[in-house]
Amino acid sequence: MKLTLRATIAGALASLLLTTAVLAHDYKVGDLGIDHPWIRATPKGAKNAGGYMKITNNGSEADILVGGSVADAKIVEVHYMAVEDNVMRMRKLKEGLEIKAGETVELKPGSFHVMMMGLDSGYEDGKKVSGTLNFEKAGTVEVEFTVRKAGETSNDAHGDDHSAHGEHHSH
Repeated sequence: MKLTLRATIAGALASLLLTTAVLAHDYKVGDLGIDHPWIRATPKGAKNAGGYMKITNNGSEADILVGGSVADAKIVEVHYMAVEDNVMRMRKLKEGLEIKAGETVELKPGSFHVMMMGLDSGYEDGKKVSGTLNFEKAGTVEVEFTVRKAGETSNDAHGDDHSAHGEHHSH
């Protein structure tokens, strides 16, 4: 009986700690939830970096990600990558990125992302970088980006488990 109770308590504590760790990456501003913001690590001397996350709009009106600021970057813009004439091109979204009511938009490599430009020293794998995201209606929210190695391609919700490159983990 004692062993079962201890195992149950240990399991409950482990579950609580895991839940707390996962929630530590989430941010909220107005009706918007920002999930696991991360930046791709940069090679030495790089002047630009991409930032990624999921944004969920739990409200009844659309909102627009219009930009932000990130430590070490002179400019932060919202960009999109698309194939034009069989060539992958990156474009600034002049009007920002719309997050429709009740929808989730994933900013990920090869698609929507925030572009940090004019870097002074770049971003090193495993570090944390402070920044803000600016939304047309909800306003500004402070976030902390986790820097992940250059080969990362998904918004892996664990932030520290990179064993499954390219796979999407849902919770």
